[in-house]
Order: sequence, then C-alpha cells, then structure tokens
Amino acid sequence: MIERSFQLQCEDGTVRYACEWRPENRQLVRAVIGLIHGMGEHIGRYEHVAEMFTAAGYAVFGFDQVGHGKNEGKRGHTPTYDALLHGVDSMLIAAKESYPDTPVFLYGHSMGGNVTLNYVLRRKPDVNGVIVTGPWLMLAFNPPPLQVMIARVINRLFPSYTNKRPMNGDHLTSDPVMLKRYQEDPLGHGSITARFFLSVQGAGMWALKHAAEWRLPLLLMHGGSDKVTSIKASRQFADLAGAPCTFIEWPSLKHELHNELDRDDVFDTVKEWLAKQLGE
Repeated sequence: MIERSFQLQCEDGTVRYACEWRPENRQLVRAVIGLIHGMGEHIGRYEHVAEMFTAAGYAVFGFDQVGHGKNEGKRGHTPTYDALLHGVDSMLIAAKESYPDTPVFLYGHSMGGNVTLNYVLRRKPDVNGVIVTGPWLMLAFNPPPLQVMIARVINRLFPSYTNKRPMNGDHLTSDPVMLKRYQEDPLGHGSITARFFLSVQGAGMWALKHAAEWRLPLLLMHGGSDKVTSIKASRQFADLAGAPCTFIEWPSLKHELHNELDRDDVFDTVKEWLAKQLGE
C-alpha cells in the first residue's frame, strides 16, 4: 500500500489535512473510496480500513474534518454545518482528478455518516454509491431537554462554547487492542461546541425528513449494541429510502463496526456490496 498526505483547499478558504492510500499498481484500481470520519476522531484512525480496501484493489481518500485531527482551529467546533460539507467537495475533486473515469463511492461513519447522507441529499454528487455505518441521525440516548435548551441559548450568544465529555471507549468497540489505540490517541478529543452539536443534530433530523428522496445505491449498517447513535433512526431512514437502500443490522456489535472483533465479516460484506455495484 502506498500512502501520501496532502492539503485540501476548500471553497470557504480553509484547509483540511488529507490522505490518499492506494495499491502499488495504480493501473489496477477498481474504484475510489472517499472516507468521512466521526466525531472526536481523525482520518488516521482509518488506516487499517484503507489497508483492507487497497488490498482489494481500491484507492482511498480521506481528510480531517473541521475542528479535528491535524487541522488548525478550535477542537470540536464548526462555524456552520456547510463547513463540514466543504471538505467532502474538495475530497471528491481531488479523487476525480487523480482517478478520472473511475467509479467513486462515499463511506461515512457516525458524525461522518450524518455528513455523508446530508451531502448526497443536498448536493447530489456524481458518485456511484454510498456506505454508511452507525450514522448520527439521532443519538442512542435523549440529551436532557434543559441541556438542549441551554445549548440553543449558548449557540446564539457564544457558539464556540465547548462541552468536554470524552466518549466512553467501551461503547465503541469490544476489541481491547482497538480500545487501547483509541484511549492513547493524541489526536482524539471529547470536545464539542454548541454550534457543532446543534448543527449536526439538526442535520440528522433533516436527513430523516428527506430520506424518501434518496436515489443512490446505499449500504446502511448499524450495530445492534450501539449505545452512541440510534439504530432506530437508521431503520427509519432505510424504510423511507426504500429500494436503493440495503440495511444490515449487526446484532452483537457496538458503534464502530470497522473496529469490532468481527470486523472482517463487516469488511467482507462491504466488499461484496461494492463488487455488486461494479457489476463484478
């Protein structure tokens, strides 16, 4: 696998740290996968996912979302929801410049799943299909109403106010190796501002309201033991999206399907779905 890092120039003038992974023989690339990571993490956590894809003949692009990873700026903050979409725009441009006339798929997890679904519904990109795991359409728990009300007030007065609440690693994966990596990751954080939370929360509800407009092939997967994001919301989205959507529930798996002990089964499912979309 060959890896390179570079910078994405976004339409709002900001810069995102980005990576490309590809097989050694780029002439054998079957398709390109664009990865969008989740809240509090960064694209480097997906290197093993990239290894899986490149071994199967795919090139992979990904970037650190605004407020995350190696980007400059306040941790866990976005000035607008659109700022989360700008990086996807720039990533797709870079992917298509590097691999013209090559099929492109988007792959988003958690908050990245929220961004991926909204990006496709709102901007209708020229991609061949979408894979989403554990999307943040709704949380698996209901934040206290008073807390949400306070967040709305703070969003108007001080939108960059930060709530620091690190994720419970035991809710993410059952794999002790992956859990240790998460806990020791210097680029991970538990920060989220009022603007970021309310923007993503609102976009999740918007995606559910517009799910019937979905048209692209979609593989939507969710862990049945997910205590972070709502599997019920994913089921609702799949029902509304209808025929283009393949919904798969993994009953015993937690939030991060790609980091679970049974991730090879998850990866095999993803690769089989991709091969079907490519007509192989």
